[in-house]
Amino acid sequence: MIDFQTLRQVFDARPNGQDKYAELIIHGVSTDTRTIRRGDCFFAIAGPNFDGHHFIPQALEKGAACAVAQSQVALPSELQGRVIWVRDTVGALGQLAAWYRKRLAAKVVAITGSAGKTTARHIIHHVLSRRFNCYQAVKSFNNHIGLPLTILSAQPEHNVLLLELGSNHPGEIGTLTRIAQPDIALVTCVVPAHLEGFGTVENVIREKLSICKGLSASGLFILNGDQPNVVEYAKTLNRPFITFGISPTCDVRAQQLQSSGPDGQLTIENQTFAVPLPGRANLMNTLAAWSVCSTFGIPLPDFAEAVSSLQPMAMRMNIETVGSIKIINDSYNANPASMANALECLAALAGRENRRSVFVSGCMAELGVASAKLHYELGQKAAQSGIGEIIAAGTFASDIIAGAVKAGLDASCCRTFGDTQTLCDNLHSFVRPDDIILVKGSRTAGMEKAVETLKKLFAVVQMSCER
Repeated sequence: MIDFQTLRQVFDARPNGQDKYAELIIHGVSTDTRTIRRGDCFFAIAGPNFDGHHFIPQALEKGAACAVAQSQVALPSELQGRVIWVRDTVGALGQLAAWYRKRLAAKVVAITGSAGKTTARHIIHHVLSRRFNCYQAVKSFNNHIGLPLTILSAQPEHNVLLLELGSNHPGEIGTLTRIAQPDIALVTCVVPAHLEGFGTVENVIREKLSICKGLSASGLFILNGDQPNVVEYAKTLNRPFITFGISPTCDVRAQQLQSSGPDGQLTIENQTFAVPLPGRANLMNTLAAWSVCSTFGIPLPDFAEAVSSLQPMAMRMNIETVGSIKIINDSYNANPASMANALECLAALAGRENRRSVFVSGCMAELGVASAKLHYELGQKAAQSGIGEIIAAGTFASDIIAGAVKAGLDASCCRTFGDTQTLCDNLHSFVRPDDIILVKGSRTAGMEKAVETLKKLFAVVQMSCER
């Protein structure tokens, strides 16, 4: 809670009219009038498709204690005094979150990386929640709006606050980490992603490792030690760090990583334990999580026992049986590294169960001038994985197919569509009973539509057979 006068002081704002609201108590923050609660402070955010300033009267009428705005809004005189005017509402939201963060007793863990940050956070939260009062980011709230909202939702009684920091342009991680002021900063991995905004992998490395700028002098900086280019750049930062990975030089090391499709196992400190998540990448995410959890005094046997009850996250390597088919739903997002991991998982599962493997692929977004080349290489990897059929949609679908055919996949086993909806309309013609199907693409591809289409198709088949 914060009173209105203190809120104005945070923004160095003067009273707007009479100061009769100085002792007004604010219980939370909101940027959405659809979910606003009585006593919230409403931040009017101006986006490309909407402007929250239009909803300030509605927010106040629904019980918001006050509003923060950057543009003038016509309001009744009795409401004018409940609006704080700032230069930039998004910046003000971050400013308030940074102020609030300093007053939290919780230990803050901030996670970034090109892939795996949400799953690593999920594992860390699952383990630490057994001993601590943990609060974590909602969904993947990791940008200049989501991160402050997560911090401002934390309560004084929380012991641990787990945050994600995302970025698709230079400088964003630096801004977010200064808001978060983490005690521990984890970089899961750095791979080609968001190249449209960064240009080169070297720029991605610089961006991700800028998370250390928010660390205190005694803060802990944790990196993926299996990536030499990441480690070499970290050495130039004059900042102590520890590494996790399978390389002999790593400080926190795992051995004998084995993935058999829906699950896997790894060995840490001579203890071998199972991880009920699919794909080798999730074994690395588990190791990254251990590198954090161990600093909280969690014994390895307790960590292993907690990990045994993990559940996959929505649209992230979820394996479901629907009628006679099996679906690997990894439709949340995609980059070259996560695509390769998903294909490896598909191949392992198809081989184990002796099923035909089908790759239903959307495009990978924000890869810039390297897009065509990276999609071509994706097709090559798919063919080399032994895929039985590729069904691709989007701008670079033809590049995926060209790569697959070049790598030996028969052209008759390849289909391309201009968009995801058209792909969905034709899935019934190409997917067979007993197939195992990987569905994956970037968020912009909306590949969850293909998952829903498959479920409808084969749930209906199952119901017909039962009759």
